[in-house]
Amino acid sequence: MIVVLGCAEARAIIMRHDVPEEKYRVDASVFPALVDLPREGHGVLVAPFWVVTVAREVAGRDIKEVTINGVARPVAKVVIHPGYKETPKSLYTGDAAPLMTFERDVDDIAMIELKDEVTDVQPAVMYRGDGEAKEVAEILGKGSTGNGYVGEYPGSPRRGTLHRAYTRIEATDGRWLKLQFHTKREAEPLEGMPGNGDEGGPVLIKVHGTPVLVALMCRDYAIGDLASYPFFHYDGETYNTRISYYAPWIDGVMAGSDTDKVTQ
Repeated sequence: MIVVLGCAEARAIIMRHDVPEEKYRVDASVFPALVDLPREGHGVLVAPFWVVTVAREVAGRDIKEVTINGVARPVAKVVIHPGYKETPKSLYTGDAAPLMTFERDVDDIAMIELKDEVTDVQPAVMYRGDGEAKEVAEILGKGSTGNGYVGEYPGSPRRGTLHRAYTRIEATDGRWLKLQFHTKREAEPLEGMPGNGDEGGPVLIKVHGTPVLVALMCRDYAIGDLASYPFFHYDGETYNTRISYYAPWIDGVMAGSDTDKVTQ
């Protein structure tokens, strides 16, 4: 569930209220495998011809090209996981429980095949283990911004400047990896959470000093009435598409053996 509240300045990531915004700002060179989808949303380069992203960012869209390392790359096809279902619009109002129940069982992942091999960027390494919980995760995105007290700033654009934040992985549960926007004693020095437009961006942990892709930023968790729930505030939770769970499907798509839901 993503809502817009957001600042006319182009930033990204929901940040701590007590840390200057420039502390979160980073150059694209920190993670060249980040992929910009048209207008908003991200993906991650995981092989010379392949990008992984969340299905909600490509379903129903005619994706002609994506941008990697500042270069437009033409798209050959988009493959959406057969277990993905678009959320009925009727679930976006009223009690959050039916929406959360529906989205819990959706396979929100897709692959984008590029027409040309990417030779100027090293693909990200996918995590294939099951020890992500309690690790400190790094998140990167160019979506809308705000802070934990006020939520998204009004008018914040969904494609802005690249920012990076950190937070601890709370838990894993099958297809999902849970993050929480901590405050006070539990918070990281650059604690943060995804904003609108960060969907499909990377959640990374370090394994033997190397950043590896453990999840894709995906959706917020809500309880109670959706109209009054304080999205993008401290203590908010996000559920992110877990790479290790989907690694066999990703491998199958790249090998050409699992492409039963090709959109273009």
